[in-house]
Order: sequence, then structure tokens, then C-alpha cells
Amino acid sequence: MKVFCNADTPKDAHVARHFGAQGIGLCRTEHMFFSKDRIDVMRSMIFADTAEKRKGALEKLLPMQREDFLGLFKEMDGLPVTIRLLDPPLHEFLPHTQKETEELAQKLELPLSLLQARIQSLREANPMLGHRGCRLALTYPEIYQMQAKAIAEAACEASQAGVQIFPEIMIPLVVFKAKLEILKNLVEQEVKSVLKDRGLEMRVLVGTMIELPRAAITADKIAQVADFFSFGTNDLTQTTLGISRDDAARFIGSYVNEGIFSKDPFSSLDQEGVGALIRWAVQKGRQTNPQLKLGVCGEHGGDPMSIDFFHKIGLDYVSCSPYRVPVARLSAAQAAVRYQQEGIK
Repeated sequence: MKVFCNADTPKDAHVARHFGAQGIGLCRTEHMFFSKDRIDVMRSMIFADTAEKRKGALEKLLPMQREDFLGLFKEMDGLPVTIRLLDPPLHEFLPHTQKETEELAQKLELPLSLLQARIQSLREANPMLGHRGCRLALTYPEIYQMQAKAIAEAACEASQAGVQIFPEIMIPLVVFKAKLEILKNLVEQEVKSVLKDRGLEMRVLVGTMIELPRAAITADKIAQVADFFSFGTNDLTQTTLGISRDDAARFIGSYVNEGIFSKDPFSSLDQEGVGALIRWAVQKGRQTNPQLKLGVCGEHGGDPMSIDFFHKIGLDYVSCSPYRVPVARLSAAQAAVRYQQEGIK
């Protein structure tokens, strides 16, 4: 089982590769929009009242994204890079104070009342289960079109510069096969268009993150469309246990003290519950698609006990933060030796 890293910048990728990472299992593209030179462009896209205006803002973001991806491809020369398309709800990119809202209204030359109304309309009672990921892409497909184009253009530039690349595009929060079919087709059309214009041929895998129970249960159907599964164990744990990861610290210690959990399930996988869903999805997915690539990119990808479980059920890789790569490599090696010895016995 290989050890990949979660990296959103070339600097993180460089650190991870120094520690022996064998690829990037998760690049969270939303982290690329928060810098000062990008956040206002992102906000202008959100406040656009027509598809054409949104596309205009996205055209400004495209070269920024392309440079980000090019940097990652260069750092990971010869290794796979999995890029997750935009995942969080739009409200995360909006101003949080009255002063910030007023300043943005001036920059965008829009009425303050319009911005306030739009901010209010985007608020969600439960954002983790709200209008995000592939749901957002169905409403605003131009976002994923821009990102797919940026990935393809960066891949072409890297390839022409002599960099050996293995790009993978991850569509988050998929629950239904039909939804993945629609968005995979959208993404592949953009990639093919860029490759045709550049006169290049390249294989770009398109898969999904399995992070909701229904996706795991119906993995055999989703695997008919996906080139790979990456288990997002953070959200899969939340949605399986019905416990908010952000709020769990207040009371999860009581569960551990009473012996309900041996460890915090957000740090070490709940193998009996969440693990059963992953095992099921692995078996069903590979029955449908024997070539299906399978990995984990949640917090559990750096936990030794979880890594042992992932090896046992036959995952291809785990992905963790750069500084956890050495521990993950050791744990993966120990698991390989342990189960090989058991096989010999």
C-alpha cells in the first residue's frame, strides 16, 4: 500500500516528497481561492447575476489555477496528482463583517443592500450537508468547467516541459451514479478540448470521493462510472455516526472514558461501523470495476491503527498531511510485513 500526501501548494508537495510521499492523494482547490489577490475575484463570481458574468470572473481565476496546478505537477514529477474540484459551499468565501461587506460593495461597484441580500440567501442551517461539492456544480457547471480546463492546460504545459505527469480529477460529494455521469462527462469534454487544441494525448482519470453512506452502499453502481474512489473518512465518519466533527471535542471524551469508543473516531477509524461501509464499498466497487483505484484521504490516512485496517481490506494507498508521511510509511510497511507473515503461517 502506497503513501500519498494531502497537498494544496507546491511547498507542501515539496515537503511531502522529501518525506517519501509517492503522490498527491488530495489537493483541495478551494484553499487556492483565499489569498488576497483571488478572494475578491471569487466573490465577484459569487455575486454575478448571470452565467456570462460568472464566466467572466472565472476567466480571471483560470490562469491562477493553472499556475497552481503546474507547480504541483512539477514538484511531483513522475507521481500521480489527484485534484479535488471545488467542495465547500459558496458562503465560506463571503465577507464576515459589516466593514468587509461595505468594502467589497465599493470594489464591485454594487449596492450594499444587494450584497447583504445575497449573503443572507447563501446562509445554510447545516452547510456540511448543504449546497456544496457536486451539488454546487450541477447548479453552476461553469465552475468545474474552468477548473477542468485549468488542470488540462497545466498538464499540457508540464508535459511539454518534460515533466512526467499522472493527473487525476476528483468530483466530491457524489451520492448517485447519474450525478457522477453528468459531471464526469462535463469534465472530460473540457479536458479533451484542451488536449485537441494542444495536439496532445494524455490519460486523465476522473473519480469521486466516497464520503456519504449511500455512496458506499451503492458503490457497485458508482464504480461503473468512476476511475477511482477516494474515501473521505472525515465526512464519512460524521455522516455515519451522526456526530459533527467540529463539535465532537466537547463530548467525545466521555464516549472514550466510558469505553464506547476505544479512541476518538475522528482520529482513529471506527472499524466496526465506518470501516464496514468502506469494506463493503471496496468489495462492491471492485466487483463492478476490477481496475478501480482505491484510497483514503481523510484524517485517518495518517493513523497507524487505521492504516493497518486499510491494508487488510486491500486499499491501494492512504493519503495524509505532509508531516505525517513518515509515520504512515512506517505503519504501511509494518502492516505489509505482518500480513505477509500471517499468510506464510
